[in-house]
Amino acid sequence: MDVSGFVEYFLITIMALFVIVNPLTTAFIFVSLLPRASQQTKIETARRSTLIATSIFVTFALLGGIIFTLFGITIEAFRIAGGLILFGIAMGMIRKGQDEGEEESADKPPRADGKIANDISVIPLAIPFISGPGSIATVMILTSEAPTAWHLLVVFLSIFFTTGACYYAMVYSHFLVKYLGEVGKEIVTRVFGIILCVIAVQFVINGVVEIYQGL
Repeated sequence: MDVSGFVEYFLITIMALFVIVNPLTTAFIFVSLLPRASQQTKIETARRSTLIATSIFVTFALLGGIIFTLFGITIEAFRIAGGLILFGIAMGMIRKGQDEGEEESADKPPRADGKIANDISVIPLAIPFISGPGSIATVMILTSEAPTAWHLLVVFLSIFFTTGACYYAMVYSHFLVKYLGEVGKEIVTRVFGIILCVIAVQFVINGVVEIYQGL
């Protein structure tokens, strides 16, 4: 196994999924949806949302090949489409400093009763803020590009690392809000957007090159 190639794949995999999910943005949304909830409620909500999101990622990572076959989708086409999706999200992060869907969900007032925890753990936290279309596409692309079982293991490690980061970001979100503030959020989110933009372009290049080589 090419060690340098494996290290490169490892870094790209970790960064691609971490950047597109952006635990920081999830943490800020989490705070806005549970402003007066107890710490125990926050922990339970964060745990439930990360478990759901992780299950979604693992399912698409394992069944990505079946989905390709069922719908007659080529890996190259999916890489290009996924890259374009990521590029659109990245540009939105750079221009607006926020992920897609944030404008819709951030304005929804939290309910006064305890039922909000059951609602937001699935939507909007697990879907779409953690496991949205862009992140699911990223997982499927990375899985399709895994040449060995070790590379596939890296994809699953990146899933657990990213969802774990989301969990702790939500649990300790009050510290993030206190020390970073809105300005810090804008800076970090836009830096993440630039990194994601480069990764998205690379996905498109990979797909185009493989189509050209197959002609």
